[in-house]
Amino acid sequence: MPPPIAPPPFRAEYQARIHRVIDHIERYLGHELTLATLAEVAGFSPFHFHRLFRALTGEPLGQFVQRLRLERAASQLRTQPGKSITEVALDCAFSNSAAFSRAFREAFGVSPSRWRRGEGGKTGTVAGKPGNPAGKPGEEPVIEVFYPDGVRKFIQWRLTMSGNVPVEVEVKELPAREVAYLRHVGPYAGNAAMFQELTDKLMRWAGPRGLIRFPETQMFCVYHDDPAITAAEQLRVSVCLTVPPETPAEGEVGRMTLDGGRYAVAHFEIDTDQYGEAWDALCGKWLPQSGYQPDDRLSFEHCLNDPRNHPQGKHIIDICLPVRPL
Repeated sequence: MPPPIAPPPFRAEYQARIHRVIDHIERYLGHELTLATLAEVAGFSPFHFHRLFRALTGEPLGQFVQRLRLERAASQLRTQPGKSITEVALDCAFSNSAAFSRAFREAFGVSPSRWRRGEGGKTGTVAGKPGNPAGKPGEEPVIEVFYPDGVRKFIQWRLTMSGNVPVEVEVKELPAREVAYLRHVGPYAGNAAMFQELTDKLMRWAGPRGLIRFPETQMFCVYHDDPAITAAEQLRVSVCLTVPPETPAEGEVGRMTLDGGRYAVAHFEIDTDQYGEAWDALCGKWLPQSGYQPDDRLSFEHCLNDPRNHPQGKHIIDICLPVRPL
């Protein structure tokens, strides 16, 4: 019999330990991940950890790791055309391309090469072939490029969303950030109430601990999965608040590092229902013409205002997409 799951508030501690393990898996997905190592990260014995992981996530540990590796591979196949299938397989911790191809076909219903060409396959909430510009077939968006001068420090691109909403994109180096987070697993598109609830709950946790220090404190939403690949019920998003490095995790509030490095940063002022279009503008319109390709670090939104205080209820955000040269 599996060990009983403790009721709140102890369940929150269990969930926090599982989140800590998932963060570790995500960071070292291309490396060997043993049960003993992951159990040590969780602070449980290997026997109990394996059972608890399945009970709290709904997936066996091995299946979870395999799914994330295959989903990363699926993303790389479509966004990194210069990378061979063997290179993708090895980068995602498969021993060889044959083993990778078998696992990939079983998960997505097509071979890696057919997936790369956009020929069918099982996906999450895909609304079109990733990496293609939104709009009519063959239609190329007009993107203006502005080079650095005495004011700008970075090359800047400008494009528009529907309704003539302007979009500015810069590629810049961002610092690493230490954050505390609350995580949601499941569908999130259009669920503004869920995001607001997590934000308010995180602020209520941080305030009494003296962790809210405006204007230094920053808010982020981190997306751990690609909604074009991962099933909606398995999508993970973390609402984050920057904290000092020494801040400990506590209960359901986890801790992680947002990696620094080169990011495409796109600035938006949008309505609640325009988030999907904003991501499409960056990934579908800008990225294919930029000379860059996505890197494997986490993408996130930098939340720059409280829309409840905006006269039109607009959300002001920077979408930050990790990139490297094509």
